[in-house]
Amino acid sequence: MRSDFPGLVTKDGAPWHYLDTAATAQKPRAVIEAMSRALGQDYATVHRGVYSRSADMTLAYENARRTIASLIGGGEDEIVFTRGATEAINLVAKSWGKANLKSGDRILLSQLEHHSNIVPWQMLAQEVGAHIDVVPLTSDHQIDLDAAEAMLTEQHKLVAFGHVSNVLGGVLDAKRAADLAHKVGAKLLLDGCQAVAHMPVDVAALDCDFYVFSAHKLYGPTGIGALWARSEILLEMPAWEGGGAMIDRVTFEKTTYASGPQRFEAGTPAITEAIAFAAATHYVQSVGLGAMHEAEGELVARLRRELTAMNDVTVYGPEASAGIVSFTIDGIHPHDLGTILDEANVAIRAGHHCAQPLMDYLGVPATARASFGLYSTQEDVTALLEGIARTRRIFGKGI
Repeated sequence: MRSDFPGLVTKDGAPWHYLDTAATAQKPRAVIEAMSRALGQDYATVHRGVYSRSADMTLAYENARRTIASLIGGGEDEIVFTRGATEAINLVAKSWGKANLKSGDRILLSQLEHHSNIVPWQMLAQEVGAHIDVVPLTSDHQIDLDAAEAMLTEQHKLVAFGHVSNVLGGVLDAKRAADLAHKVGAKLLLDGCQAVAHMPVDVAALDCDFYVFSAHKLYGPTGIGALWARSEILLEMPAWEGGGAMIDRVTFEKTTYASGPQRFEAGTPAITEAIAFAAATHYVQSVGLGAMHEAEGELVARLRRELTAMNDVTVYGPEASAGIVSFTIDGIHPHDLGTILDEANVAIRAGHHCAQPLMDYLGVPATARASFGLYSTQEDVTALLEGIARTRRIFGKGI
């Protein structure tokens, strides 16, 4: 499928071994063309115009909502378009969180969360006087749900976990996490950014209460994402931003708000991005998320096997992961590795991956991370391994 992705070649036409899909995915032509059409021949505003093109664009925009809902088994009245998963988490914190948490309540997070699933809860806790507890990890660096079970009390109102770690690739037993949260009366929010692009997701089967994800990690555009929330929860959540589109009736004496997702979508929405988001969803559904997960698993297994055979390499996370391998090489900083690999047209991520508490837990300042997508091949793994061998030689470490 590499031919569907124009970004996978260098300026001189050579193959580009892109292994940073966990940061952002390359875009297939179907997405690029859908956004181009929406920006050009089809373009008009939505929800306002009485002329036909505006009506057509409104239908396309709302159909995109329906398409994104179908990806995760939700209803279209349960999907709120946001600027991304970060804004979706902030929305929950500032709307549901402020309405439901008070002084003395507790929030449960894990050691491996992305900053976007930490900082909004810290801000909420400081504002209302709540407390944050942190679940440790198991020996293979997964969220320790046994520890979570022991820590949870009726004071806990929210549990917020990553469905898949953006650093380690480990897949949470989300159904058990939901059972544990609900047992004490807490809600469960799942950060699904690294899950929806790599495996089938069904929010009903997971039994979570909130699910967030971004389009750009799902082969779609930047600047848009989605919050899924149970319809009964969404109906009770107060508006968090004011402006056009989210209102029912405005007077200087009183304003009433729209119902459903529209209450949380103030202003002119990301129209073309939503349509391209839907195109990306159709694309991955046509490929098959189950097949993608299996293929990426084969690449993960080979890379982990080859890296583990090197006595100066530490590989982090569980054996089975959703397309992500993080590692360090003794005596070689990940930034140096990433720079040398770039000379061979191999792109990896090097740094703390917006997960500094996890780096502290692992006892390293940074890791190198290779992350796969549906366009990744064995040749990409080979190029990475050859680049690592070259880097080791440059640092006088032999092969």
